[in-house]
Amino acid sequence: MDTTITGIVLLSALLHPLWNALVKRQERADGAFVGLVVMLMAFSFVHSMVQGYDLLAAVEVWPLIAISVMGQLMYGSSLVVTLRHGDLSSYYPIVRSSPLFIVVVGVLFLGESYTWVLLAGIACVLTGAFALQYRRGSHLFDDPRTLLFALIAMSGTGIYSIVDARAMQVIEPPVLFFWVEVFNLPCYLLIFRFLGLPETRYCHLFQWVKKPILFIGLGVICYLSYFLILTAY
Repeated sequence: MDTTITGIVLLSALLHPLWNALVKRQERADGAFVGLVVMLMAFSFVHSMVQGYDLLAAVEVWPLIAISVMGQLMYGSSLVVTLRHGDLSSYYPIVRSSPLFIVVVGVLFLGESYTWVLLAGIACVLTGAFALQYRRGSHLFDDPRTLLFALIAMSGTGIYSIVDARAMQVIEPPVLFFWVEVFNLPCYLLIFRFLGLPETRYCHLFQWVKKPILFIGLGVICYLSYFLILTAY
């Protein structure tokens, strides 16, 4: 792997858990996630305008964008449940185990083949992630519901990673980012409003507007982490 790409991937990996931790610290993880989506949509739009990217170029990959949105919704809604009920250090390695999902799907359905060196590398990274974040007394199987949502979040990550990698061969990262978040926002509002915590109102999902500086910073971290990985694709 080119050293530049390696550096991009490592920096993205460094930034990614930071915004997860910030979302978990908020009183309402669902509302915080809505605020994050709004920030990502705004940043990607401004980025596209500044760079002169054609947002309508996304029409060439609409099927991929639709699948990416589905994967993002699986990931985001399940992540919120996982962050709400589970310990971040215990469940985060599961959520980020998407390379395993990608390899299985690639071999079974996409005709991909992987070298033993690559598979061994993935195994080492996943094993190391679990070992570093494992804490004595964290009994994952004692809470099967949260474990299930962590696995769904992992699958969602795998789905959008596969299709995003293909979309990046056609359009620019901010263009993909913008349209995915445009479709994500109303879907998350409906999911969190009607399928989330009891008695949830839309006002609960917009409490983040009281902390604009925090959420701008959170959005910058998240946007950079995803933009870097899309650039690597």
